[in-house]
Amino acid sequence: MIAQADILSLNRSSLYYKPVPPSPEEIHLKHRIDELYTKHPFLGSRRIAAILSREEVKVHRNTVQKYMQEMGIAAIYPGPNLSKRNLQHRIYPNLLRGLAITKPDQVWSVDITYIRMKQGWMYLYAVMDWCSRYIVDWQLDQSLEIGFVLETMKRALSSRNPEIININSDQGSHFTSPQYTDLLKEHEVRISMDGKGRAIDNIVIERFWRSLKYNEVYK
Repeated sequence: MIAQADILSLNRSSLYYKPVPPSPEEIHLKHRIDELYTKHPFLGSRRIAAILSREEVKVHRNTVQKYMQEMGIAAIYPGPNLSKRNLQHRIYPNLLRGLAITKPDQVWSVDITYIRMKQGWMYLYAVMDWCSRYIVDWQLDQSLEIGFVLETMKRALSSRNPEIININSDQGSHFTSPQYTDLLKEHEVRISMDGKGRAIDNIVIERFWRSLKYNEVYK
């Protein structure tokens, strides 16, 4: 084992590391935060912490804030959420204002959501066609690393050719990273981005998340 690790330039301590599973308390809290946010996506960590307190759940607002960041969610409100996007990443113009969506593959929307599991959680990334409401491709992963996002988008682009992909600047650094945007440019896809009005720009896929969770996941 030591010789193999040296040949592969691996840290030997990592070979013996066993990840610590989340506690039942953390799982319960994240599941409840997901329920509250899905029902009221305008709620921030302060108001969610207050609701939990009224439900006699003892949790500090900083813990709620930390969990929301780990879950990849943030309250919807007017104005750019610059704390989530990598400020070194390029900002693209909004191409959707006043645009009539009349045909499939004219505009795609992308998003990531938290999916509760019995003993933990996973993250679901989906690509949706605005006109048909068709889920072009999707993938589940245990982490928010960018790999599964790129893999899913590559698969989607191998079968269809969208004109525009809508990226919301407050969805985090995944969708504004050069790896992601360069992939879209390689396929001659135009990028639309707007730091304001996320509830309007992404409402199609947000509605899908709510339907999915209420009809399938929460049951």
